[in-house]
Amino acid sequence: PPLLSSSCCERDQPQMVKALVILPDGFEEIESVCPIDILRRAEVEVTVASLSSSLNVKGRSNITLACDVLLESVKSETYDLLVLPGGPGTKAVREDARAIEMTKRHCAEGKKVGAICAAPTVLKEAGVLPAKYTAHFSVAGDLPNILPDKVVVDGNIITSTGAGTAIEFGLAMAAAVCGQEKSDGVAKAIEFKK
Repeated sequence: PPLLSSSCCERDQPQMVKALVILPDGFEEIESVCPIDILRRAEVEVTVASLSSSLNVKGRSNITLACDVLLESVKSETYDLLVLPGGPGTKAVREDARAIEMTKRHCAEGKKVGAICAAPTVLKEAGVLPAKYTAHFSVAGDLPNILPDKVVVDGNIITSTGAGTAIEFGLAMAAAVCGQEKSDGVAKAIEFKK
C-alpha cells in the first residue's frame, strides 16, 4: 500500500479510498499502468487483480505485470472504484461472470466505475452502459453512440477512448474519488498540461 502523508481521505477518517483494477491477459498496458500510477499518486489504495489463475498477466505488447491478487479472491469485495482497462483481453472480461457481476454490483451500490478503450463493452454486457459514454472507435459496431470526447463522466461511470487518453482517464478517476484538488495536484506533479 502507498505511504500516507496526506490522504485523499483525511487522516482522521478510518479508511482510505480503495480501487480495484481487473487485468486479463491481453490488457492494454498504457491504459492500465497510467491510471494505476495516477491513482496511487493520489493516495488511492489500488489493488490489481488478475482475471486468470496466475498472478502474472501478459499485456497486448508482451509486457508482463505481476498482479496483487487473483480476481477469484476478491470477487465478493466492494471498492470505491472499479477500473476496467481495454485491449484485446477485454473480450475475456466481457465473458467472465465474476467481472460482470462485480460491475453490476458496483454500479448498483453507487460506486465509481472506470472503463477505457474497448472496456465500455463490459458495461454494455453488464447492462450498465450510461446514456453518455466514449470508447475506442474499434468497438463502434457494439457501441454506436460513442461521443468524441477524450473522457466522459456520466453519473458514477467514467469512460475514455484509449491509450492516448490514459492520463486524462486516470486524472478523471482521481477527481471522482479524491476530489478535483487532489487530481490537479497529481497533474501538476507529473507536468501534465491540459
